[in-house]
Amino acid sequence: MKTEAEILAALQEVKDPEIPVISVVDLGIITKIEVGEENSAKVTMTPTFVGCPAIKHMQHEVQLAVEALGFDTVEVVVDYTIPWNSNMVSERGLQQLKDFRLSPPKRHCGTISMADLEHAQCPNCFGTNTTLLSPFGPTLCRAMFKCNTCGEGFEQFKAV
Repeated sequence: MKTEAEILAALQEVKDPEIPVISVVDLGIITKIEVGEENSAKVTMTPTFVGCPAIKHMQHEVQLAVEALGFDTVEVVVDYTIPWNSNMVSERGLQQLKDFRLSPPKRHCGTISMADLEHAQCPNCFGTNTTLLSPFGPTLCRAMFKCNTCGEGFEQFKAV
C-alpha cells in the first residue's frame, strides 16, 4: 500500500507552471493527503489566489502524478475555504524563488504592514534599497520593483 510520504515525493515533481522551479508541495498549496483502504487517494489543494489561472492545470498534474503511483482511484479537490498565505511556502521553496530571480515573500506573524509591501530584497544584488513600481505583476501573486542600488527591475512573490 502506498503512503502519504510516497505521494508527497511524487508531488515534488509537479511544478507551478508560472514558476517552474517550485513544486506544489514547496509552494504550500497541498493541504491534505488521504490514503484510502481500497487503493484510493484524495489530495486537497488550495490556490494561492482565488482567481489563479494555473490551479486547474496543477490539479490535473497532481491527478496524473498520484495515478502514476498505481492508485485505482484518485480524487484531487480544490478547496477554496482554506486560506493560503505566503508563510506556507517551504524554506526550500523560498530558496527556489530566489534561484528563479524572484524576491521571496517575507515571513510574517499574520499582519502585513505597508512597509512590508513597499520594499523587497533585490534578487540580483541582494540590496534592500528598492521601490515598489506596481503591486500588480504579470501574475496575481507577483509585484514589480526597481532596485535603487543596481538599477535593475525585478519581481517579488507577494507576501499575503
